Amino acid sequence: MANPFDDLDVEVLRRRRTMKWTRFGADVLAAWVAEMDVQTAEPISRALCAAIGRQEFGYPPPDQVSGLPTACSEFLATAYGWQVQPGDVRLVSDVLRGVAAAIQAFSPPGSAVVLPTPAYPPFFAVIRQCGRPVIEVPMSHRDGRQLIDLDAVAAALADGAATVLLCNPHNPTGHVATRDELAALAETVERCGGRVIADEVHAPLTYRPARHIPYPTVSAAAAAHAVTVTSASKGWNIPGLKCAQVVLSSPTDAERWDRLTLAEIGPAAPLGIAANIAAYTSGGPWLAHVLDHLDGNRVLLAELLGEHLPGIGYRIPDGTYLAWLDCRRLGVADPAAFFLEGAGVAVNPGADFGTGYDQYVRLNFATSRPLLTEIVQRMGRAAG
Repeated sequence: MANPFDDLDVEVLRRRRTMKWTRFGADVLAAWVAEMDVQTAEPISRALCAAIGRQEFGYPPPDQVSGLPTACSEFLATAYGWQVQPGDVRLVSDVLRGVAAAIQAFSPPGSAVVLPTPAYPPFFAVIRQCGRPVIEVPMSHRDGRQLIDLDAVAAALADGAATVLLCNPHNPTGHVATRDELAALAETVERCGGRVIADEVHAPLTYRPARHIPYPTVSAAAAAHAVTVTSASKGWNIPGLKCAQVVLSSPTDAERWDRLTLAEIGPAAPLGIAANIAAYTSGGPWLAHVLDHLDGNRVLLAELLGEHLPGIGYRIPDGTYLAWLDCRRLGVADPAAFFLEGAGVAVNPGADFGTGYDQYVRLNFATSRPLLTEIVQRMGRAAG
């Protein structure tokens, strides 16, 4: 199989007309939004062509009729050893809609949501749109890893918060939580009577020797108080096809979920259903090639930063294709604006990820190696 990142120059990428390559001018290299510069997996392309040939443009079928809950549950069992019944899987339009529906369904109105930071920026808006305050809990640093501050989580839950929003693998740091870390979080949440909503959309993008552990598998208590949201959207680069899955590991939660309205859930798109099924059932070889390339890129990025931006702090991530860069030694007020204006490189500003991160940026390294090299070289020249 050819490398899915080959033969994609900037002009080809711009012709895709996606957000990543159309937000900024033609002289800007895009290393911001979480989307890969990659050729679509052939099984997904075939599935989409077949669905278009069948004119699957109407409303989606019932979840279990679609076949996706079975494909998803079989993938979870094969990839992570998580035994999920197809009947425990529900479909939604995307991960954020799944998170919002879970907040509305399983937390008391007005109760706060604990959000470990730095955090995926849309989480802040989703929580507030659900009428819940956000309690930011900055992650702690230990042995070069960014970990959830369990004491702060416990204090927030004791003070009236009801839910912890967990992102694992973590966006933006790329930290993949160990079983012990997840078990400690589960014990804390259970002791305080809280709930966990686990966004595990980046799980397929985990590098050896790290291993993705689904949160509900760490204990019976975790399974009882968790709702998990996932999708093929990140691993197979199909976020625009609008389809995600919610795994309900508690029968009581399943009953409550099924009382939600269609407007609260947001239906999955038929083409997204077809693409997710193809990814889970036939996309393994393509994903393996992508992971191999990204594994090399995360190491190459460290080498490039050492050569061109030695003052930038970077920990090679355990998962995702996102790099969380510490730019405090640059001495500029807004590093993202500095790189956009001075280097023609678009990265995400750290201030969007929570309080106190204005000297950080998030860089997306899911691109070809020549393009990644040019991105860092440009940044280095701007920094002098």
